[in-house]
Amino acid sequence: MRSLSPTHPVLEQAAAQRDGQVVLAKVDTDANQRLAAAHRIQGIPAVKAFREGRVVDEFTGARPPAEVTRFFDALVPSEADALVAAGDEDSLRRALELEPNRSDAAVALAGLLHRRGEREEAAGLLTNATGFAAEGLAARLRLEDSRDPSLADAFAALDAGDTERGIDLLLAALPTTDGRQDDVRRVVVGVLDGLGVDHPLARDARRRLAAALY
Repeated sequence: MRSLSPTHPVLEQAAAQRDGQVVLAKVDTDANQRLAAAHRIQGIPAVKAFREGRVVDEFTGARPPAEVTRFFDALVPSEADALVAAGDEDSLRRALELEPNRSDAAVALAGLLHRRGEREEAAGLLTNATGFAAEGLAARLRLEDSRDPSLADAFAALDAGDTERGIDLLLAALPTTDGRQDDVRRVVVGVLDGLGVDHPLARDARRRLAAALY
């Protein structure tokens, strides 16, 4: 983070408390007027937080210490963030202890348990989780109980990393899954959510899914 302002003890203290996760740089705006103009500095202290060269948050004017703390907290990963990023079972369980409503941790842990065959605990973790990934995995658990061969092949393809074939098989199975179409849709949407909106496979599959349903 760079502060385009004179020395500010509240900012310095907040940066120091984060053990090098935030770098505080102070710039004299009078001596660096081009820089000040480029960043549209209209008052001091002007605080701008940079990540990978881009401003991600900012404020102008004196703020209470508690508000400055919240500003800094939003810039650095929490302990739970780091644990989710680690992704192993112990880390994910610890993340949920710290933040029980972390859907990303719940889904990741449920995925590990599902692959290990511990379906009941996996389903329990997804009960209060939100998002397409959570809905998709919960739907898959329900569909697996149907033992439909066409769905089993689709899930096997997904597990093997053949996402395109897995999606193709799920879409092909839609007309024959009476009463279970919404769960098949949830599984497909969950997979596409993992691919990201710009993935070419996701764009094509969304179009095909809409055509199959409507």
